[in-house]
Amino acid sequence: MKNRNRLNNIGSQEIIVATKNGGKIREIQEILNTLSCHVVPIGEIVEAFEVEEDGVTYAENALKKARAAASCTGKIAIADDSGLEVDALNGVPGIYSARFGGEQLSQPEKNALLLKKLQGKTERSARFHCVIAVVAPDGREETVEGVCEGTIGYEARGEHGFGFDPVFIVAGCQQTMAELPLDVKNRISHRAKALQQLLALLPRFLT
Repeated sequence: MKNRNRLNNIGSQEIIVATKNGGKIREIQEILNTLSCHVVPIGEIVEAFEVEEDGVTYAENALKKARAAASCTGKIAIADDSGLEVDALNGVPGIYSARFGGEQLSQPEKNALLLKKLQGKTERSARFHCVIAVVAPDGREETVEGVCEGTIGYEARGEHGFGFDPVFIVAGCQQTMAELPLDVKNRISHRAKALQQLLALLPRFLT
C-alpha cells in the first residue's frame, strides 16, 4: 500500500534538472508538471554546478550530468544533451551545437553562421536530436531519446524558443520552431518526445 500511495503521489517528489539553460528548464517543467512533479533546477541547490561535456555521444554527456547532479544532491536527477544535425554538413553541429563557431558567439551569431555555411545549398534537411538521462542516487539509470525532423530555413524567424529554433522549420509545417506556440512545441519537439518517454519511466524511479 505504501508503494501504491507513492506512485499515486508523484507530486510529492523532487526531481533535479541538471541544467542552467532557462529555455530547457521551462520546457522540462512545462511537460513534467503534467504529473505535478516538483522540478528543481540544479542552480537552486548547487550554485557552482559545472560538468565538462566531453562525451562523444549525447547519451554520454546526459548521463555524466545526471550522475553528477544525483551524487551531489542525493535526489533523482535528469539531464539532457541535444543538438542540431544538418545533413549537408555531415551532421554538424551535432553534439557540439552549444559550441558551434566558438563559445564566444551569441546564439543569433551561431544561427547566422549556420545559414552562411548553407548558402547556395538546396539540401537543407536536418533534425533536432535529444537524449535525456535519469539517474537515482542508488545508481539506477536510464536514457530516452527523441528526434524532430525538419529543414533549415533561409533566415531566422520567430521570437519563441531558444538555440537554433529560429532557423529550424519543422517537417510538415511552414513555421520555424521559434514561431510555434509553446503548447504545440511541447507536443512535437525532440525534447518533448524524449520527455514523454521519460514520464513512463519515472514511477519506477520514484518507488
